[in-house]
Parts: sequence; structure tokens; C-alpha cells
Amino acid sequence: MEAWVLILVFLLLLSIGVPIAFSIGLAGLVTLLMGMDSLTALTTMAQRMVTSLDSFSLLAIPFFIMAGQLMNKGGVATKLINFAKALIGVFPGGLAYVNVLACMLFGAISGSAVAAASAIGGFMIPRMVKEGFPRPHSAAINITASTTGLIIPPSNVLIVYSLASGGASITALFVAGYIPGFLMGLGLILVSVFWAIKMRLPRSERTQLSEIFRTFLQAIPSLFLLILVMGGIIAGIFTATEASAIAVIYTLILSMVIYKEVKVEHLSDIFMDTVKTTSIVLILVSTSMAMSWVLSFENIPQDVSATLLGLSDNKVVILLIINVILLMVGVFMDITPAVLIFTPIFLPVVTNLGIDPIHFGIIMVMNLCIGLCTPPVGSILFVGVSVAQVKLQEVLRPMLPLFLVLIIVLLIVTFVPELSLWLPQFFDL
Repeated sequence: MEAWVLILVFLLLLSIGVPIAFSIGLAGLVTLLMGMDSLTALTTMAQRMVTSLDSFSLLAIPFFIMAGQLMNKGGVATKLINFAKALIGVFPGGLAYVNVLACMLFGAISGSAVAAASAIGGFMIPRMVKEGFPRPHSAAINITASTTGLIIPPSNVLIVYSLASGGASITALFVAGYIPGFLMGLGLILVSVFWAIKMRLPRSERTQLSEIFRTFLQAIPSLFLLILVMGGIIAGIFTATEASAIAVIYTLILSMVIYKEVKVEHLSDIFMDTVKTTSIVLILVSTSMAMSWVLSFENIPQDVSATLLGLSDNKVVILLIINVILLMVGVFMDITPAVLIFTPIFLPVVTNLGIDPIHFGIIMVMNLCIGLCTPPVGSILFVGVSVAQVKLQEVLRPMLPLFLVLIIVLLIVTFVPELSLWLPQFFDL
């Protein structure tokens, strides 16, 4: 009974326009009020919200957000685009491949899919249109490619999953995201190749080796951040949280001293944007973790686990069901609360089937990344449409083959766990 009350209250609040963080918190509170007095329910909810933020790992989120803000305004996107264009822009429809590669690089460095969609899309889409790509197709490529930065580390979403899972290694999650993220990018490039052949797009002029080398030298300071952050984490020199602080210091030097795109007077806006974004994320974390506790208090994860395992004890069937549910969840819920709410529900199910929590974390985030590109709450979709200056209905049709490719990659990663686990095992994480 309590489960249905929680779901119905949550959906009712969302339908009348209550922000998702408050909808989650109020739904949890109403559910608690059914089994305890008002004072106890309010006190319990408040305690759970506060204690959920008492985590050293969560300090990485504001630092990585600030690093992303500095990179978004520090000229990093331009350097990466120039390097990607010199490297692969010669092929027919090459700017589409450049868009995907640049989104992968920028998303991985900044850790923000929205930043990748706006920074890369604003620069690339007009050039893709000039080359012959229809504007809706250009927007569709940019929108879907931006999600790869949430899989390729460093990723705030994987940090959130680590918190929700009760201790999955952030380092292992980061390393596990590389191969699935690259496969997502490769799938999007293959669709772009098909479109380029179908539209008979011309080749660009061949780039001289000296130009490739020059753009590579300009991009080295940006690319070095990946080596600095991930190399230090894997080598055990510092933790993921410490790496996030180092990333801020490095990007501050990069954007102000090396590229000289950010001035002292810009820092106040960057700090304010960081505070706003961090506040939104942490409110979502606190209310979602409180709701997760309510779910556990009401034995809902155990009931879901028993129901799913009662349907079948076949690992393939259960994973397919969970994938379908997560894809549907991603359509209606933002990625952070979805990870925090559904990890405690589904993780006991998959661990009973012998599935590694690191592998399941990658599966969950890939599912929800697809949801970021879908209406009605797909944040990257609306950013990408705005940047491209196209109507929402115009971009949905060209996104269908891109969705299909992403789902195929998702299924491959789901049923070939070595793609997620090989690198963590190789580095003994």
C-alpha cells in the first residue's frame, strides 16, 4: 500500500509542476506519515536528508562542476574541435565525426553533458550545416554525442552511483566507463558515416601533417587533464575527491594563464554558476537518498527483488526487464534522482544473480543517458535544440537511428560484462 502511495503522490506532484527534488521529498514524507506521527516523520526525513550529504565523496561534485565551468568558458572546446577536425575532418561528412569526437573529449574532460552540448554544438552545428548536413541531423548528432561524457570519466553521475550503491569503488567505476563510452561514440560515428554516404557529402581538404601536429600541441594542455586526474587516481597518488580539487587548480591555470580566455572579473560568474548547479544537485541527492531510505524502511526493494526473481531466474530475462524499466524511467526522470532512487531497488536483484555492482553501474548510467535525450524532461535534448535553433519535432526523427545504435551498444555492454570489467581488473581496482 505504502509503495503505491509514494508513487501516486510523486507522479501527482510532478504533474502539477512541482520541482522534482521537492516532489521526491514530499512523496517520501507523505509515505512516512502513513506509519508514524507527524513529528517523528518530519524529524526522520530531515535527519536522512542531512546525513545523506555527510560524505567525503560528494565533495568531488562541486569541484568537478567548477572545473567544467572553467573549461566551458576557457577556450578548451575550440582547441579540442580544431584537433579533432585536423585528425578526422578529411572524410566525407567529417564534421559529424568531429562533433562526436569533440563531445567525447570535452565531456570527458569537463564531466558535463550539458556543457558539451552547448560548447561543442554552438561551434560545430553551423559548420556542419554549411558542409551539407541538415540542421536537425546536426543537432541530433550533437545531442546524443554529449551523453558520452557521463560514461567516460571523470563523471559526477558515477560518483552519485557509488554513494547510492553503498560503497562501489569510484576509481573502478571511472575506469570501467572508458570502453562503453568509446563504443557509444563509435556507434554514433557509424550512423554519421551512413548519413554522409546517403547524402553524398563531399570530402574536406586533406589536412597537412604539420597542421595536425600544431593543433595537437594546442590541445595537449587540455588533454593532459585526463592523464593528470585518471593517472593519479589509478596510481593511487590521490583519491577521486582529491583529484577533483586538483582538476580545479589545473583548469584555473589552463583557462587564465595558458589559454587566457578567462579573466579575473569572470570568476565571480563562474563561482555563482558552480554554486547554483551544485545546490540543485545536492538538493536532489538529499531528497533522493531520503526517499531511498523510505523505500528500504517499507521493504520495497525486497518486494521488487522477490517479484522480479519470481518472474524468472534467468539472468538475461531479468537484465532485459531492468533495462526496459530504466529506459522508461529515463524518459520521465532526470539522471541524478533516478540513480539514487533505483540503485537500492535493483542492485540487490542483480547481485543475487551474480552481477558485479561496477558492471551494473555502467548499465544503469548508459540507460539513463539515453533518457537525457528524450522528451519530456531530457535536459540535453532541450539544450541541444536551443543551441541548434531547431524545433523539437524536427530533431526527433533523425534521432531515431542514433537511439537504436545507443540501445544496441547498451545491450552489448549489458551481456558482455568484460567490456566494463576488463580495465578495472587489469589495473587491479
